[in-house]
Amino acid sequence: MKYYLIAGEASGDLHASNLMRAIKEQDPKADFRFFGGDLMQAQGGKLVKHYREMAFMGFISVIANINKVFYNLRLCKKDITAYQPDIVILIDYPGFNLKIAKFIKETLDIPVCYYISPKIWAWKEYRIKAIKKYIDLMLCILPFEVDFYKKHNFPVTYVGNPTVDELSARPLANETFEEFRNENNLNEKPIIALLAGSRRQEIKANLPDMIKAVSEFPEYQAVIAGAPGIEESFYAPIIANTNISVVFGKTYRLLQQSEAALVTSGTATLETALLQTPQVVCYQIGGGRFTYELFKHILSIPYISLVNLIANKEVVKELVAHLFSPSNMVYELNQILNNKTARSEMQKGYETILHRLGAPGAANRAAQEIISTLNKTIKTPK
Repeated sequence: MKYYLIAGEASGDLHASNLMRAIKEQDPKADFRFFGGDLMQAQGGKLVKHYREMAFMGFISVIANINKVFYNLRLCKKDITAYQPDIVILIDYPGFNLKIAKFIKETLDIPVCYYISPKIWAWKEYRIKAIKKYIDLMLCILPFEVDFYKKHNFPVTYVGNPTVDELSARPLANETFEEFRNENNLNEKPIIALLAGSRRQEIKANLPDMIKAVSEFPEYQAVIAGAPGIEESFYAPIIANTNISVVFGKTYRLLQQSEAALVTSGTATLETALLQTPQVVCYQIGGGRFTYELFKHILSIPYISLVNLIANKEVVKELVAHLFSPSNMVYELNQILNNKTARSEMQKGYETILHRLGAPGAANRAAQEIISTLNKTIKTPK
């Protein structure tokens, strides 16, 4: 069967690539065409547009690149129409993907699956109308999403969380600190990991103050997890005149060897939790307290980190907007590095999260649901 996938950023590329691998195991004749990245391309098929040419973050960036956005939409619609897939699989990226879903349902007789729900439970809840109208199959990866969609009378399936899969299958899970240190030319000091985001704007906003905070812990060495698609030269001026190292393609290994981490909100907070590394969630937002209070009224959720949302309580501290400062990071780092009770309570919370997420196998279960849907809906192969 023919599958068209759309992923608009690095995390989507990762999750979609795992889904493609699982689909191939269950459908050996699977043919893929996609908007995505290098990991998807490694699974085979045709890469039509790389996500690096699509990842515009924030209103200003989108407006500045509006011609590219419209071009990408036109290209995607035209390509799907020409390819005539058996199913279109959308991976998060709602601003783009919901427009494509609308086009497909209004123009083409093709089922649409969403793997990894847009975060409409956090904000823009009105998008549920579009999802109910244009999406045939919703496969969720967060347990609390099921209750959200039930509230709106829209049937969904929880397939498990792909981060659990990735961590359970990660290489070098038994690596020692000395092995990691020697490979990456690090010293013998314990590590504080810095995960400053996956986009350039995020890194520029978050990393300088993170560096100021860890400079107050000379008995530790700070190591940055280099973001996929960001070249080493981008970090050079930020870490100039420091002893901070950057490692690429080794985030799980870095976190596993770290005593603590400063992490921007996103999937990275969940990865850090599942690796049992104490963390502080840090995210710089302009506007200070005003923005913070505004977001409290806009957002439909009590927390911004997946860790706290899954646990449904504060497991990790969230330093956002006016709370994001080197002094606050220093205080919270002191707590998780030197307060045994605080450190232990955080790791107990991590265990709760792992239990709620369930066993590995998200991509395989998602592939089963997709192929089962196709078998029910496709009467005559194309």
